[in-house]
Order: sequence, then C-alpha cells, then structure tokens
Amino acid sequence: MTRVLVVDDDFMVAKLHSRYVASLDGFTVAGVAHTGAEALRAADALRPDLVLLDVYLPDMDGISVLRRMREREEHRQVDALFITAAKDPHAVRAALRAGALHYLIKPFDRAALQEQLRHAAALRARLDTLGEASQEDVDQIFGTRPRGARSREQLPKGLAAHTASLVERTLRGHAEGLSAAECAEAGAFSRVSARRYLEYFAETGRVEVTLRYGGTGRPERRYRWID
Repeated sequence: MTRVLVVDDDFMVAKLHSRYVASLDGFTVAGVAHTGAEALRAADALRPDLVLLDVYLPDMDGISVLRRMREREEHRQVDALFITAAKDPHAVRAALRAGALHYLIKPFDRAALQEQLRHAAALRARLDTLGEASQEDVDQIFGTRPRGARSREQLPKGLAAHTASLVERTLRGHAEGLSAAECAEAGAFSRVSARRYLEYFAETGRVEVTLRYGGTGRPERRYRWID
C-alpha cells in the first residue's frame, strides 16, 4: 500500500485529489496539509511514501518544502509529484532539480493523475526488488515515462475526459480484453463511443489490439489494457 500525503492550499482541490488517490487500488491517503509548515509536520508524523505537492502555498513554495524534506535523513526516500498551476519553466526546472518524479499542470483529469501514481508505485517497487542494477534497469528507470499522460485539454477533439476515464476503468476491469460491443455493454455507453475511445487508447500505446477470427466476415477486434 502506497501512503500519500496531499498538499494543496485549496481545501476543495485537496479533497478532490484525495478522492482520486483513495479510489485507486494500492493507494491510501495518509494525510492532508494546506501549508508548507503543515506539510513538513505531517511528513514527520506520518512518514508517507509519496507527497503530492502544489508549488503555490501560503507560507512557502512547494519546491522549498521538498528541499527541506530532502535535508532530513528520514525523508530522503519519500517520492514527490508536483500538482500545480505553475507554468513557469523555472519552477519546472527547480522541481526537477529538487528531485520530483514528475510535474502535472492543472487542470488535468483523474486518469492523468492516477497514471502518474501507478508509475510512482511501479518505480518504487522496481527499485525495492533490485539486488544489483544493470544498465538496462537504469535506462528503464530514468528513461521511461508513463505513456499518454494527457491533460484534459490535450484529448483529441470530440473526446471527453470523463468518458475516457469510464472506458479505461471498464477495460481495466476485464483483464482478458473486450470487443467494442462488450465494452459498450459493460460500461453502459454506445458502441460507437466505445470504439472511438478504444482506438484512441490503442493509438497512444495503452491498449493492445488483437484479432479474433470466427465464421465468416471480418475478424473481431479485441482490446486489452496494458499495465
């Protein structure tokens, strides 16, 4: 179980992000903080595995919070993911230099955040199980970013973040894969919509497509989410 500390000065945003975290298997919200000082105290008391940090906090910026955490021996193993409206390249660079895993710019949808959470957990698990790192291991750890982590405005025209999340959740719930018709029936949306989103996920590398041949006619396309 990955324990997450959510840090955001906006109470409603912090509550929303906490819901996103809590709805994902393998993750739990260890605590919530709304200032930098609260975040540091919470990190001391709760010892989270991952901190979701906003750059804009009322008493100090989130990058300073992360730097101060890194100064403490007990927090050097804590991972950090910035979730912020700060678009200044200097802030992005500073977050990277401070040791952040990634930097998500608001607004984004639940799927984008959860994809980054899964990536953080997978990276931690991989490092925990490595006896000795090979160059291939290192290349994968430093070079691999989760595919298709798109913010809301980056979805292709005509696709909605909410529906994309529903299709993803439906497909994830069927490890054996689904056809567009089966996905539509399981998720209670139209077959045409299901196919559009499934093909989009396939194009962005998140879904594997196989063909199932049966009697006469065209083979059936089946879609399986790639974890």
